[in-house]
Amino acid sequence: MRIATFNINGVNTRLTNLLDWLEETHPEVVCLQELKASDSRFPAEAIRAAGYDAVWKGEHRWNGVAILSRAGEPVVTRRALPGNRADSQSRYIEAAVNGVLIGCLYLPNGNPRPGPKFDYKLAWFERLIAHAGELLKTGAPIVLAGDYNVVPTEADIYNSRSWKTDALLQPESRAAFARLLGQGWVDSVRERYPEDPPPWTFWQYFRQAWERDAGLRIDHLLLSPPLAARLIDVGVDRDVRGRERASDHAPTWIELA
Repeated sequence: MRIATFNINGVNTRLTNLLDWLEETHPEVVCLQELKASDSRFPAEAIRAAGYDAVWKGEHRWNGVAILSRAGEPVVTRRALPGNRADSQSRYIEAAVNGVLIGCLYLPNGNPRPGPKFDYKLAWFERLIAHAGELLKTGAPIVLAGDYNVVPTEADIYNSRSWKTDALLQPESRAAFARLLGQGWVDSVRERYPEDPPPWTFWQYFRQAWERDAGLRIDHLLLSPPLAARLIDVGVDRDVRGRERASDHAPTWIELA
């Protein structure tokens, strides 16, 4: 069973890229972030024609998350992260697929900082940590997959010199991610690459980042212990980033027994 996460950066703008990748790799489950489309503009018919059922929570212009499956229709358990009913941003959806509970998330970027956007990032992170802790108590096989907008360590970026003030690298962001892992979640990419430099998942559009391979690792699939025991392989389909009109992220995936 292959589960992938992919910040598509506009599901309608990149629809051809998405469909081509699905046809080439056939993942059983895909978590999408940054749909940049309202619910009514989500391309459900095109995705269904590609062989995937889908559940989604859209948002006009920004954000938006979806779970695609060709391993059975996703059974939605949540359409929002608990902890703040006033939060209207579409950043979390959760569903059961073929015996696995999948949380698809798009954690706030947090820039510029300091300021309300960074405060919102940290507050959202606290809500995620609280919910993740409750999920772990169930003992179920769970994956929390998505764009975390966190570079966990200095080893997860090509060079941090020009990123020192960015919200993705701040001590508070990294500490929150470390606390999440401390609950017992397994960082699947680090499980596969414990010492080697990990594969990047994001290359910004400017400063020739892709051409220079000046990448970051901010897309993560965190596994509960029962699911981590089934981990076979991990990878990043980095060639997708080099295609015409590509997202600035590449799909990241895990293979499970």
